[in-house]
Amino acid sequence: MTDMPIQKHWLETFINLFTLCKINPKETVAILTETQSRPINIKIAQQALKQMKIPFKTVCVTSKQSKCSPIIRSTGATNALVGENLVTNKLKNADMIVDLTVEGLMHAPQTPSILAAGSRIMNISNEHPDILSRLPFDLKLKQNVKDAVKMCRSSNDMHITSDAGSDLSVRMNDAVTVGVWGWTDHPGTLAHWPGGLVVSFPNTGATNGRLVFKPGDINLTFKRYFESEVICKVEDDFIVHIEGDGTDARLMQTYLEGFNDPLAYATSHVGWGLNKASRYESLSMYEKNDLNGTELRALAGNFLYSTGANEFCNRFTEGHFDLPMMDCTIELDGVAAVVKGNLV
Repeated sequence: MTDMPIQKHWLETFINLFTLCKINPKETVAILTETQSRPINIKIAQQALKQMKIPFKTVCVTSKQSKCSPIIRSTGATNALVGENLVTNKLKNADMIVDLTVEGLMHAPQTPSILAAGSRIMNISNEHPDILSRLPFDLKLKQNVKDAVKMCRSSNDMHITSDAGSDLSVRMNDAVTVGVWGWTDHPGTLAHWPGGLVVSFPNTGATNGRLVFKPGDINLTFKRYFESEVICKVEDDFIVHIEGDGTDARLMQTYLEGFNDPLAYATSHVGWGLNKASRYESLSMYEKNDLNGTELRALAGNFLYSTGANEFCNRFTEGHFDLPMMDCTIELDGVAAVVKGNLV
C-alpha cells in the first residue's frame, strides 16, 4: 500500500473534494494523520493540495492502543488525540482540517471544542481510494440531504417498522439532526466522504422499541452481512436485551460485553441513507482492510441505527455499532420518508 502509485482519477477526485470545500491559499490547512493512517490517502491529499497551490502542514500523532479489550473498528471516535493537548490546540487554530485518522473525528471527545473554535473538519473515510473515487460528488444529493434534515428537524416523532418485526419510536423534537453530503465549506462544521445521509442524535430517554435484524442487514463494525435473525430490545436509549440463536447475536453480545461500559449499549444516532450511487454488494467486493463501510452507511433507503457515542448527550465510549437495516419503513409524524427500503 505504501508504494502504490497515485492514479489520475484518485487525484482528480481529491481535488474536486477540496474545491467543493472552498479551500483557498489564505487559509491555514492541517492534514491530521496517525502512524496507522492509510499511506496512499495521505499521499493523494498532499499531492492534491500541492497541485492546487494550497499551503498545508501534515500533523502525525502516534496511534494509541485502546484501553478496552475488544478490537476497535469503524467507530468514528478516534482516540488519536487522547493526551495530545498541544496538537488539539494547534488544530483549533486551523481553518481546515483534513482528517485522515483511522477511526475519524466524528464522535471524538475533542471534536466539539475544535468545531467551536471555528475549524471545519473534512473526514476522508479510511477506505481504499478506489472506493472513494467511485462515489462522485453530487449537488442534487446535497439538496436531498438538506430536505431530509429539514423534515427531521420539524418532526416530533420518528417511527421505524419492518415486515421482520422492527417497531422503534424516537422522540425527535429535542434531537440534534445533521446531514452529510460529502463536503463542508462552513466554519465550525464537520463532514465525511463518502456522504449522502441524514442522522439524528436523540436526546436522553428518547428511543424505545424493538429492532429485528434479518439476514442481509449489515453490521459495519464486523464488516459482514447478517446471516441470522437478531432481536434487540431498546428502553430509554439502551439496548437491554439481545436475542438470537446464530453467530450474529453471539458476536454482538460478546463484543458489547467486552467494553464493560453501559454507554456502549446506548443509542448513538438514527437516520437513513440517500446516496443512490452506493452499492449494497460493495461489502463483499473488497478485502476487509480496504474498506470502512461508509458507503453502506449512505446506501439509499437504508435505516441506519447506531450504538455508542452521542456527543450531544455527553456520552463518549469506544463501543460502537453502525447497523444499516434493509427494507424498513421510516415515518416522521406519520409521513413516510422511506417505504420498505425505498426512498419516497
